[in-house]
Amino acid sequence: MRAWSEPPEVTVPDALRAAVGGRPLVAEMLARRGISDGATAHAFLDPDHYTPAPPTELPDLERAAERLERAIREREPICVWGDFDVDGQTATTVLVATLRDLGAAVTYHIPVRETESHGVNLPVLQRIIAAGARLILTCDTGIAAHAAVDYARDRGVDVIVTDHHDLPPELPAAYAIVNPKLLPESHPLRELPGVGCAYKLAEALYDRASRPDDVARHLDLVALGIVADVAVQTGDTRYLLQRGLAVLRQTERLGLRVLMETAGLNPAWLSEEHIGFVLGPRLNALGRLADANTAVEFLTTTDLARARILTIELEGLNARRKLLCDQVEAAVEAQLRREPALLDHAALVLSGVGWPAGVIGIVASRLVERYGKPTILFAEPSPHAAAEGTALARGSARSVAGCNITAAIAAHADMLAGFGGHPMAAGLSIALERIPEFRRGLSRTVAALLGEARWEPVLKVDTYLALGDLTLELVDDLGRLAPFGPGNPPLTLASRALRLENHRSVGRNDEHRLLVVADAEGVAQRVIWWDGAGQPLPEGTFDLAYIVRASDYRGERDIQVEWVDARPSAGEPVVQLAPQAEIEVIDCRRAANPRAMLADLVSEGAVAVWREGEATAEITGYDRRDLPCAETLVIWTAPPGPTELRAALAQVAPTRVYLFGLEPGPSSPDAHLRRLAGLVKYALTARGGRVHISDLAAAAAQRAETIRAGLAWLAARGHIRIVSDTAGDELLLAPGEGLDTADVSPIGARIKALLDETAAYRAYFREASAAALIRLPKQARVAAAR
Repeated sequence: MRAWSEPPEVTVPDALRAAVGGRPLVAEMLARRGISDGATAHAFLDPDHYTPAPPTELPDLERAAERLERAIREREPICVWGDFDVDGQTATTVLVATLRDLGAAVTYHIPVRETESHGVNLPVLQRIIAAGARLILTCDTGIAAHAAVDYARDRGVDVIVTDHHDLPPELPAAYAIVNPKLLPESHPLRELPGVGCAYKLAEALYDRASRPDDVARHLDLVALGIVADVAVQTGDTRYLLQRGLAVLRQTERLGLRVLMETAGLNPAWLSEEHIGFVLGPRLNALGRLADANTAVEFLTTTDLARARILTIELEGLNARRKLLCDQVEAAVEAQLRREPALLDHAALVLSGVGWPAGVIGIVASRLVERYGKPTILFAEPSPHAAAEGTALARGSARSVAGCNITAAIAAHADMLAGFGGHPMAAGLSIALERIPEFRRGLSRTVAALLGEARWEPVLKVDTYLALGDLTLELVDDLGRLAPFGPGNPPLTLASRALRLENHRSVGRNDEHRLLVVADAEGVAQRVIWWDGAGQPLPEGTFDLAYIVRASDYRGERDIQVEWVDARPSAGEPVVQLAPQAEIEVIDCRRAANPRAMLADLVSEGAVAVWREGEATAEITGYDRRDLPCAETLVIWTAPPGPTELRAALAQVAPTRVYLFGLEPGPSSPDAHLRRLAGLVKYALTARGGRVHISDLAAAAAQRAETIRAGLAWLAARGHIRIVSDTAGDELLLAPGEGLDTADVSPIGARIKALLDETAAYRAYFREASAAALIRLPKQARVAAAR
């Protein structure tokens, strides 16, 4: 529970109320945001009333446009160098598509995070120049690329830098530098992200080509980049997002349309929230875990089949990202349990072998929320590379309000191989052996920056409402203040003296809670608490803070109330629900004779043995569909993923768990497809082709999405036909028409990736601490079997 800040008093001019209209709260919120006159309010609420700044107000933009015009005219090879996050992906796509449209000879390169990291990698640049590039155009990167720019200049190759990151003490000697940070802080272009800079350059190029209207086709990409990069919504940045959302709702990009369809989004009601929590993470997963150069193809393809294949790849990478984040977070918490003194430092600095550099920033953000202190996580190099001194630990930093983490890191630059970033986030690299020294030094600096007042989260409540006042009309009226984000946060509303009527877990992994609350007048309201499963719930009367939005779930518009925080109503203490029952975990994963131990357990009775795959022929027990409620659960074969493990624990509700975690059988693509084909053949002959994905997944000891990919492969090869698929659990199959010569390599690659994810989780299951696997309450006991 956080401290609550009450709504501040504000004087709203009558002229502002009259100009804004609608509910008084809208004008009140505008006044709190420093808007006091009708003209400014109209410009904020409606992009038709805003006058954007001309692109030429960006320093060096005219010089950059002139050089690009010459390169287009003379057919000089241009290489666009981007970055692998969504801002970099969309900026690269805007520039590549614009230059192609204007007749340029253009190629592009986005660094592969795993091997190149951020910035302009000199060895790769050398190859690009050797291949014939005569002009390098960066986007969302390059502002500190001194060595790369000097190398290109020495070989007669011009470099144009477009970037939005903080300026280094000395700028590189580029042909032109387009960076909004060179503008005064009050300038309307100052907060443009990388894609915003790219768009303004594209706007200038189209203007010079007497085609000013053509640039607007790229606004959907600009909206994606602005939201995903968490850009401050002020001036032209807000204007471009408003325009971009309108274009995105009607986008003609096949990749985005298929992605929205796959994610269950209705494009007509698309908002910045859908970018931030649905589209953005999927695109970001590409850069975090694979090769983001694919993003340009995904965002420009006109081949529907290719768009579907790339969407499948994005979905798989996003699922893998979630799994990896959970694994790294569990490893971090285990490390803190072993070394609780690490929490005594002003900054939380941790490292681990095998932590993917692409996801440690996400986990660092979670830890900032949990522990309230700046956090840096380092992905350690492999033991072999560390022993030879040939690799560095690569870190991601996240901070709290009042602590410029990049400035704090810069104070210890002598320890680092490199760093860069923003006040709230940074990337850095360091020799592994220097991390303890760096932790101590950084903590001293952070303590000095924050002073005596440590950062404590405060919830700012915008207004109090009765539950009966929550209507779709109110939500739509408040929605005029959208899009929301940094610089224009969503309204936090609150209602007093509520009581909890009922609640249940929801979500794919039962990780969320759906609650019903009611007030003294008997007005009831459903509330969704994201990631609220397992959190204590208040009893008695309480005040609830929440965000309210319009939802189009299942095609019907309704109010969606999202839990933010709760506190006891005046005069009432918070009474928590009873804690979970104690769970005893017996770790048998290294038992000398597991079969003998299992036989002893089964002889005691009241034991549910969960086994799948090849073990079903050898061990008496249950698969995931049929697990009964029992006091003791034996996990004989390793589950295919955390979702299946959590579902089994919820279904059995045990007080005692025995962990064995044996392999359920071969997991190669060929073995998986052979087993699946056998299961399908049986279904065709014995069940008329009617199958359930969950049945096949349990029989094959795999996840549901792996089964779907396998069925798609069998169908593409002509072995089966999918007669009906409701997108639920049940399918109707029929025999195929013989071998199809269609290229199934993309589906095969998808199957291999899914199987690799499952293999990685099973390896993690064998090695992770029991507490991390089962996510035990603090009072649980863990014992090792002898």
